[in-house]
Amino acid sequence: MRDLKKQERTAIEAVARRFSATWEKSSDPPDAYIRVAGLYPAVDAADKESCRPDFAVAIYPGHLSLPAAERDAKQGAKKFVVRHPPNADKELAVNPEVPVTSQTPPTFLLQAEDDHVDNVNDSLAYYIALKNAGVPVEMHLYAQGGHAFGLRRTKFPITGWPQLVETWLGTIGMISD
Repeated sequence: MRDLKKQERTAIEAVARRFSATWEKSSDPPDAYIRVAGLYPAVDAADKESCRPDFAVAIYPGHLSLPAAERDAKQGAKKFVVRHPPNADKELAVNPEVPVTSQTPPTFLLQAEDDHVDNVNDSLAYYIALKNAGVPVEMHLYAQGGHAFGLRRTKFPITGWPQLVETWLGTIGMISD
């Protein structure tokens, strides 16, 4: 299994090196960013606050299913093996690199079934994992809409998704009616 903490530290250090000249002139030096990532002890009350989001809205999400992870593992210069339980559902298991626990925030999933970039099974796998973890989740699948439909108006019913998110945010107590 890959050492995710080491990868996180390496990525943060690379960013810190890349922007160090800029940050040296700043009142917010690079080590502040490294502390936020949990690699160094908290130095003040803000460092002890949770950074867990209150909710998640995943629109045409990708790379969430086991098959997507296996495809990703075969691409690029560095190949790797995706470790998963032998009895995992090959189509609807969640990507083992995507942690889902009861602490995962309430999630809204939205995807078009004709998305040719990210398979609808990514949303289905994540939905199943969230339900199994006891996380509040709402999912909307549309027959048409493709990938990257965003906020632009189209002739398809998927165009109304922002209102669905607003309604959902009200049902989980994030906004008032």
